[in-house]
Amino acid sequence: MAQLWGGRFTKATDQLVYDFNASIRFDQKLFHQDVEGSIAHATMLGRQNILTKEETRAIIDGLHGILKDVEEGKLAIDETQEDIHSFVEANLIDRIGDAGKKLHTGRSRNDQVALDMRLYTREQVLHIDSLLKELLTVLLDTMEENLETYMPGFTHLQKAQPTTLAHHYGAYFEMFKRDRLRLKDIYERMNYCPLGAGALAGTTYPLDRGYTASLLGFYGPTLNSMDSVSDRDYLIEFLSALSTIMMHLSRFCEEIIIWNSNEYQFVEIDDAYSTGSSIMPQKKNPDIAELVRGKTGRVYGALMSLLTTMKGIPLAYNKDMQEDKEMAFDAMETVQNCIVLFTGMIRTMKFKKDRMAASAMNGFTNATDAADYLVNKGVPFRDAHGIIGRLVLYCIEKNTSIDALGLDELKSISDIFEDDIYDAVSLKTCVEKRLTIGAPGPEAMKEVIRISREYLAE
Repeated sequence: MAQLWGGRFTKATDQLVYDFNASIRFDQKLFHQDVEGSIAHATMLGRQNILTKEETRAIIDGLHGILKDVEEGKLAIDETQEDIHSFVEANLIDRIGDAGKKLHTGRSRNDQVALDMRLYTREQVLHIDSLLKELLTVLLDTMEENLETYMPGFTHLQKAQPTTLAHHYGAYFEMFKRDRLRLKDIYERMNYCPLGAGALAGTTYPLDRGYTASLLGFYGPTLNSMDSVSDRDYLIEFLSALSTIMMHLSRFCEEIIIWNSNEYQFVEIDDAYSTGSSIMPQKKNPDIAELVRGKTGRVYGALMSLLTTMKGIPLAYNKDMQEDKEMAFDAMETVQNCIVLFTGMIRTMKFKKDRMAASAMNGFTNATDAADYLVNKGVPFRDAHGIIGRLVLYCIEKNTSIDALGLDELKSISDIFEDDIYDAVSLKTCVEKRLTIGAPGPEAMKEVIRISREYLAE
């Protein structure tokens, strides 16, 4: 098959070399972006009188025809072509003749592929942002419905202080909100157009790069042609952001897996997001949560692969950079699927509120509040800490909880205790008196939810 670059060569490339070098198997994902960029390039060439009006119209109509035929299944992408750019150009020449050979005027495959990948990544940034916004909406709805769903808060996976499901979910809301901010930052930095940079040193044709950039929705053209064709920072940043998203999803999944265990029984995962065992009929496994947790390493791998690929590449373009696509495409698709499935799982998940509250009571999560009770009665905090420590040991020996003790038992530890201790250490009181912004108290949480609603409405 004749190549776009074949004039310099006197014999055909070895088939094994050709197959190893070819990228169409994976870069066909860039088909729409390649056509979109080519239409913009041809439009600019016509405006600059580099192409005649007739040539410009023939090229643009031909590209639209190729796009339509592929979308309707009338034209299959030919995987014997070297890359998607060759496929589009070869079909264009077949359809409109010599005018199609002029499309590549003032353009190199280097800036062409740089544009296509940037356009594709930009779309992915926006799409994943929209999926995160949907996830945040589900989280916020759940928070609003569970201001008084009490549960233990943990440090070191040990029960620490009582909190609410709304407060716990709110922590993940903040994580995914930061993820969206990272995507916004990436979009702002990457939204500049490399087309017109040529192979590395621009072109002698009077291109209007600003006009091409505006046609494609960029803020403007990139300002250094060498950097334009060799920059993959935006993709590394995106893969880093995707890795952070997966880390957050994985942390959340780990908690859901724990909450779903027989020992905790805090949640019931919907049948649609669970699987069974081939041998143990009683099993209902949290497979979606486990798979999301497992696929996190896959996304990390894409980031590390690209960082490793780029670390030793001199300016400007090198063929190594072709390795920016396969794992990046896989990571983008993986993250999209994980967010969608995770959102569906938590949207349908049921909470066993009595079990969660009982767990908070049985784990001495109100011990700090009991100490604060003594402090408010005039006991120095260090003394109060020691008293409650002895009280907890007593409860462990009796297999009971602080609030279940009789007043006589409490006074045997410290005569400071009075009847009001029971209200002071109730889950409701323990949570409600935490009113500083960011705390689990209902009034504080209502304000956070209000702020979060305004944020999602932006």
